[in-house]
Amino acid sequence: MIIRTETSDDFPRIYELVKVAFQTAKVSGGTEQDFVNQVRSGDAYIPELALVAEEGGQLIGHIMMSKIDIVNGTGKSGSLLLAPVCVALEHRDNGIGSALIRESMGLAREMGYTSVLLLGDPAYYHRFGFRTSTDFGITFAHQTPEIEANVMACELKPNALAGVNGSFDC
Repeated sequence: MIIRTETSDDFPRIYELVKVAFQTAKVSGGTEQDFVNQVRSGDAYIPELALVAEEGGQLIGHIMMSKIDIVNGTGKSGSLLLAPVCVALEHRDNGIGSALIRESMGLAREMGYTSVLLLGDPAYYHRFGFRTSTDFGITFAHQTPEIEANVMACELKPNALAGVNGSFDC
């Protein structure tokens, strides 16, 4: 397996991979594949942080990080949004998602980014250093008590979120 940056030639295959992968995901809004295209068409897209896992010429995983702002009444702070990450059903539970997350977080850190936000399963993401975002004073704009534990943040640089508070939307 290799992990590499996505290319425009990959876009149709990534669309299908994301669509099919989220049909069997624990949590899905059903439009994750469209979200990927939406991010690519905007200013938040960071091509270096859109990665694929490939094995034998087949795309088996994808991850994307994009720019996002944490906004409060007095200003905003830049961060990254990790969304989505997926692995083809027949390749799950082999560490591919973990490898994609670690690679993208390492690249983000090297590029000077200091924090990452996401909505996801705490049991999975805590192993990468994510904590409930409210621990940092950060909320999701559409947060409800039912999803509060699923809104998470991770500092790529120690104390990067110290003094940062507000909400984000994606």
